Amino acid sequence: MKPSRPGVLAGVLVVVALLSWALLKPLYSSLPRVPWTAIPTVLLLALGEAYSGWMTKARIERRFDTKPVEPLAVARLAALAKASAYAGAVFAGVFGGFTLYTASLLDREAPREDFLIAGGSFVACVVLVCAALYLEHCCKIPKDSEEGR
Repeated sequence: MKPSRPGVLAGVLVVVALLSWALLKPLYSSLPRVPWTAIPTVLLLALGEAYSGWMTKARIERRFDTKPVEPLAVARLAALAKASAYAGAVFAGVFGGFTLYTASLLDREAPREDFLIAGGSFVACVVLVCAALYLEHCCKIPKDSEEGR
């Protein structure tokens, strides 16, 4: 499995943002309000992935007072990180499209609230992508691990 490339993730984000912005023009008035619950949910996921990365890195490096980590567990965490990075990029694109579309409607109350919630959700999704990339980085085997044994 190759590491995720930030450029590809940014490209996914931009393409999905443009597609969602284009789809919102005819559909925005018929859609329900943007839920604010996405912000804390995605931030908690990002926090969990960042903490998992920190602990996994410590266990791979066999720091004092840590148990060795199972190789299959590291592979599963790497797969989770890759999936989270791409899912976070897609959802960041969706919320970015909402933010772009509602930016022109800030003089009305409902679109203003949607703008703020979608903007916060966009930021939370970008934080999730960063945490996923960190977790993926922490799952790498150190180059000198075989030499030290």
